[in-house]
Amino acid sequence: MAAPEAWRARSCWFCEVAAATTMEATSREAAPAKSSASGPSAPPALFELCGRAVSAHMGVLESGVWALPGPILQSILPLLNIYYLERIEETALKKGLSTQAIWRRLWDELMKTRPSSLESVTCWRAKFMEAFFSHVLRGTIDVSSDRRLCDQRFSPLLHSSRHVRQLTICNMLQGATELVAEPNRRVLETLASSLHTLKFRHLLFSDVAAQQSLRQLLHQLIHHGAVSQVSLYSWPVPESALFILILTMSAGFWQPGPGGLPCRLCGEASRGRAPSRDEGSLLLGSRRPRRDAAERCAAALMASRRKSEAKQTARAAPATRVTRRSTQESLTAGGTDSKREPLPPAASHEAPGTRRPPSAPATTSSASSSTSSSKRAPASSAPQPKPLKRFKRAAGKKGARTRQGCGAESEDLYDFVFIVAGEKEDGEEMEIGEVACGALDGSDPSCLGLPALEASQRFRSISTLELFTVPLSTEAALTLCHLLSSWVSLESLTLSYNGLGSNIFRLLDSLRALSGQAGCRLRALHLSDLFSPLPILELTRAIVRALPLLRVLSIRVDHPSQRDNPAVPGNAGPPSNIIGDEEIPENCLEQLEMGFPRGAQPAPLLCSVLKASGSLQQLSLDSATFASPQDFGLVLQTLKEYNLTLKRLSFHDMNLADCQSEVLFLLQNLTLQEITFSFCRLFEKRPAQFLPEMVAAMKGNSTLKGLRLPGNRLGNAGLLALADVFSEDSSSSLCQLDISSNCIKPDGLLEFAKRLERWGRGAFGHLRLFQNWLDQDAVTAREAIRRLRATCHVVSDSWDSSQAFADYVSTM
Repeated sequence: MAAPEAWRARSCWFCEVAAATTMEATSREAAPAKSSASGPSAPPALFELCGRAVSAHMGVLESGVWALPGPILQSILPLLNIYYLERIEETALKKGLSTQAIWRRLWDELMKTRPSSLESVTCWRAKFMEAFFSHVLRGTIDVSSDRRLCDQRFSPLLHSSRHVRQLTICNMLQGATELVAEPNRRVLETLASSLHTLKFRHLLFSDVAAQQSLRQLLHQLIHHGAVSQVSLYSWPVPESALFILILTMSAGFWQPGPGGLPCRLCGEASRGRAPSRDEGSLLLGSRRPRRDAAERCAAALMASRRKSEAKQTARAAPATRVTRRSTQESLTAGGTDSKREPLPPAASHEAPGTRRPPSAPATTSSASSSTSSSKRAPASSAPQPKPLKRFKRAAGKKGARTRQGCGAESEDLYDFVFIVAGEKEDGEEMEIGEVACGALDGSDPSCLGLPALEASQRFRSISTLELFTVPLSTEAALTLCHLLSSWVSLESLTLSYNGLGSNIFRLLDSLRALSGQAGCRLRALHLSDLFSPLPILELTRAIVRALPLLRVLSIRVDHPSQRDNPAVPGNAGPPSNIIGDEEIPENCLEQLEMGFPRGAQPAPLLCSVLKASGSLQQLSLDSATFASPQDFGLVLQTLKEYNLTLKRLSFHDMNLADCQSEVLFLLQNLTLQEITFSFCRLFEKRPAQFLPEMVAAMKGNSTLKGLRLPGNRLGNAGLLALADVFSEDSSSSLCQLDISSNCIKPDGLLEFAKRLERWGRGAFGHLRLFQNWLDQDAVTAREAIRRLRATCHVVSDSWDSSQAFADYVSTM
């Protein structure tokens, strides 16, 4: 009988709390409201007061609340704070109750942001708790400001951490130090099992302590956790030390920083484990570093900075020494090959009494120190193909000088290649083109003073790497390519607007080496940039050759390369191992997306890629231009003969006004299921003759399921002509139609809806009507959409066509 007595006592206590709360609220509501002209509001209901009392004492009444009947529990749920609302989720589901509306209201009231229209939120609880975790971690929300967020019995970070699937670190690594602190050990352990995606946005320069915290955080989340994707966004001036740290940790390499405690999760056995010889050779490759190339690179580096070194102040030296040391430590903290010559004191920061071996080249000191600075050049300073010039290599005592002013910003290779062209020194001459493309051949990072990774342990690595608008200097590109050559766990790689320049050749070499590794999993590559030293079709052929097992390839180049213009002097051809005239071997491509720069593209090169891609299922061509309609027809004929599994075909921003016969040929293809002509000027010429031919071709095609025609100035007449596709004598099975941005007016849309009703085809799927002139007659437009919704699912918007026309005129 102890349990009933305890429950009776708890009930009596609850009644007393409810009564006290009721009296307090009643007296407060009975007070005159001097500031309100409408008088005092009605006092809250007794049930609401009891619910508030229950919410305030959930620490005692939680189990009893869980046992309440569903109707009573449903009224109490909105009164709970986020911690108990999250804890009661499973019980509510068992009683047939949903908390999604409550979490959505909490999002609107507390987060005060509207989710993207492209985002489909499946669970508002998880979305709210994930955003709540990020705000608390950054200190951008005060939990004490709202009773729904404040509860002394719960830790906000710990309670919300299990819902975090994606974590974003911004600016100066805010939050990294807090997460690795000892009080948040359980938070970090929870994140290690729940977190899948780690993002870095708008990073700035950071100190050594913040980088050490980030090192521990990445080790826990990647090497001992479940993080499978790392993305970097908008980093205009990447800090070399921090960037290399993120890359190497993402690739699975780990070595504790100086003064750092050993990882307790690695175990005693793994702490003292030295990497095997096979592991080091797998990373470094079979070739040994070319010492002559390294020395020539060091001479170029030293000569470019000779004038600036004399102007540096001693005040900047300590800060730069720390930055350079952190750059070295971000890779291995000094791990080198036993056969390699040790670095001189200026590069390795040995003790003052340490002697440099006589065999160490004097110029290596300058190479190591000058390329380890924290500031890098922007994307525009990536190496580009230039006419070759010659300069003399620094030698003798001048070449042995070490840097005294260490505060100079590190320029990219592009800068000093042309700065040193006018310098005259005694010694051996070399080609600048060799420095830009040959001396740093990517076989070993020691050419740039980067230490090897043989002393590091290798752990679990990520499978998806994304770099968006992160300019890659020569040092960063070399490090990335060095890691890619053995990154067998990588499944998807995205390089977007990184200013690769001639470093694209190193990237192709590393991808070819990765493809030859046993167990290579790379299946998706997304590459886009402003410029490319190779024409886009030659670059595509080179990628397909290097990665024959690739499934998804998306490539875009905004501006033509120098080789697209034969009149430009000094356009040296790419390495022979990159481009060749031989046939492309058969590959496994299933999805190919290409965005072309301006200028006519050679159709035979594109056809050669299509012929080797027999498994292609989806093809997208953006802004492609061909010399003649016959070239476009050649591409379509190749698709019909060699790509029998093609299901989706998309053309965007292409002038197909003179290719109407080719478009009809496409619409008669019985293997395609979805065709997109987006802003292709289809009906610019002969619309009265072309539209009936197009409708006739579609009526006889029983396999086409989707047709997208946005931005083709279809108009009311064209829309009514398309309605005949759904007539009774049609064999078409079209279920998705996109007619956005086609100058359609409300009266034409209403007539289109009436014709569909007359033929009684039933629901045919989705109809997209974005950005049409439906605001000219809102009543007629609403009537047309009402009729259409009885036939199909209509997606539209409230678009102001007059404002859009004004914007168009203003840009003319």
